[in-house]
Amino acid sequence: MSYSRRDFLKTGIAAGTLAGVGAPLVAEKRTALDKVTLGRSGISVTRLAFGTGSNNGHVQYALGQEKFSKLIAYAWERGIRFYETAESYMTPAMLGEALKPYPRDSYVLMSKVTTDPDADPHQRFEDMLRTSKTDYFDIMLLHWQHDDRWVAETKRWQDGIDHFKDRKTIRANGASVHGLPALRQMPGNQWLQVAMIRMNHKGASMDGPSYTDNDNPDKVSEVVEHVHQVKKDGMGVISMKLIGDGTFTQHTDRVAAMRFAFQNAGVDCVTVGFKSNQEIDEAIDNLNLALT
Repeated sequence: MSYSRRDFLKTGIAAGTLAGVGAPLVAEKRTALDKVTLGRSGISVTRLAFGTGSNNGHVQYALGQEKFSKLIAYAWERGIRFYETAESYMTPAMLGEALKPYPRDSYVLMSKVTTDPDADPHQRFEDMLRTSKTDYFDIMLLHWQHDDRWVAETKRWQDGIDHFKDRKTIRANGASVHGLPALRQMPGNQWLQVAMIRMNHKGASMDGPSYTDNDNPDKVSEVVEHVHQVKKDGMGVISMKLIGDGTFTQHTDRVAAMRFAFQNAGVDCVTVGFKSNQEIDEAIDNLNLALT
């Protein structure tokens, strides 16, 4: 039997198609240092952020500028491109100094503002820019919102952030919450682009009926439900308290917490406070394990 060129091509295409049908799809390997987009904010960050607020930043501050800058340099060499601080921490000026060697558009800087009732938001943001030695913040969060009235009570701070977004000195906005009364106000909020939520598998220093840093293992499932909902709403989710505010002394707990945050809660990224190269290495390893 003879085959025409057309028959040969048809046969070859069909064979190739059939061969592809049964071929297993190889999932793309995810890592701690991949870039992910935080929901509708459009901000792209590494899954692991360098936190500078351990005990309100006293842990990092105790290193001194030279050691702290070397630690930031090590994190940079490892591939971390997301750094976070807060106006109330000891660390904004130190972090600004440590990041000076790197091009401003090569990393993401997040800060958090204390929403004092009598302060001027515009002056506060100008002061924060100056202290952090930066021309702009990639993300600005309303810090430590802790009751069910925070959305209405921080309206002028929201307006202040929007004003600075118009000026391109803040790129994205969000809030950091403590306690279920505050967390319950996040789903459905149209202003929020980024939600910072406490998360670990044991409920250590996590949300409960009040804003205090108590252990609330029976409330973990509700926190996870809120994470799922705000993600459906288009928000990016950053988690903190991954090591139970420093109480997880067992390595297995730190691994389990990271896995829970990504596999159960489905957060976008996490921030961890560091004081040594070894802690950076471990967090990267633990997050890589969580993504497998």
